[in-house]
Amino acid sequence: MVTSSAPGKVYLFGEHAVVYGEPAVPCAIELRAQVTATRRDDGLRVNAGDLTLDGFTVEYSGDSTGHPDVAVADNLVEAAMGYVNEAVAQAKAAASERGVDTDAGFDITIESDIPLGAGIGSSAAVVVAGIDAATRELGISLPREELAERAYQVEYAVQDGQASRADTFCSTMGGAVRVEGEDCRQLEAPELPFVIGYDGGAGDTGKLVAGVRDLKEEYEFAAATVETIGDIVREGEKLLAAGNIEEVGRLMNINHGLLSALGVSARSLEAMVWAARDAGALGAKLTGAGGGGCMVALDPTPESVTALGYTPGCEDAFRAGLDTTGVRVEDDTNE
Repeated sequence: MVTSSAPGKVYLFGEHAVVYGEPAVPCAIELRAQVTATRRDDGLRVNAGDLTLDGFTVEYSGDSTGHPDVAVADNLVEAAMGYVNEAVAQAKAAASERGVDTDAGFDITIESDIPLGAGIGSSAAVVVAGIDAATRELGISLPREELAERAYQVEYAVQDGQASRADTFCSTMGGAVRVEGEDCRQLEAPELPFVIGYDGGAGDTGKLVAGVRDLKEEYEFAAATVETIGDIVREGEKLLAAGNIEEVGRLMNINHGLLSALGVSARSLEAMVWAARDAGALGAKLTGAGGGGCMVALDPTPESVTALGYTPGCEDAFRAGLDTTGVRVEDDTNE
């Protein structure tokens, strides 16, 4: 039995634009998904609990053709099962390439602090931790670069080719990272006082990404907006290197305005963003695909958390520090 964990993430800048080859800067946060992999004779049995702040449990055997009866959106359940199935397949492929017998099945148990589908990297964290735990249970340890690439291949498959390497690379490596196409690297960053507001919902990533794609193809100015987000990222990484979080916050505000113009915000996200700004946050924006879920602010004071607590539509508000560890082993009974 091996248990691994990996962090969620927030985007300082660049979501949606990263799908079109522009750079993005996601940052790992101190919320984690934990996956335990235990070998069994055959098949796949999954227990998944606490994948939202309210929590639910999914238990099934075999492949994703079964459908558990849980009170969450079908697209989230199907995606969650797809991520687990593909992660196990990647772990077995990695082991097979190294001459390791992969006929065994797995019991997989998932526990997570990260809301499912809320834009802060729940799927990437589960995939990264899942591949790491399953490969270690098979007796191998993957280099982090290979782990990140295999995790990306899982998201690419489940998200019908609309994924970027940003989430999985960030979850694997930890800290602040820069992703531009296949170029992925870690960044130096100061302590970032993240505040996260959550509306209790989740956007449909595929639908939101497709909507931006349609706008980009129909309107030249929408394509220019995507490119401008890339310019914000390039300026933002310079400010991060200089430790200028006040200016980082200003760019976050601009980035949010552009994302809103592309149609990926939501009334609840706008209310939370403005509540944090009015409370004195250095910057505030949606994070992830949008359409609901989470926003992120920079605020070293308690004011934004307090303000969000009184904001209609905000189900939860909390601080989350920058996680510099990335994926890690929590328990390995094979050692």
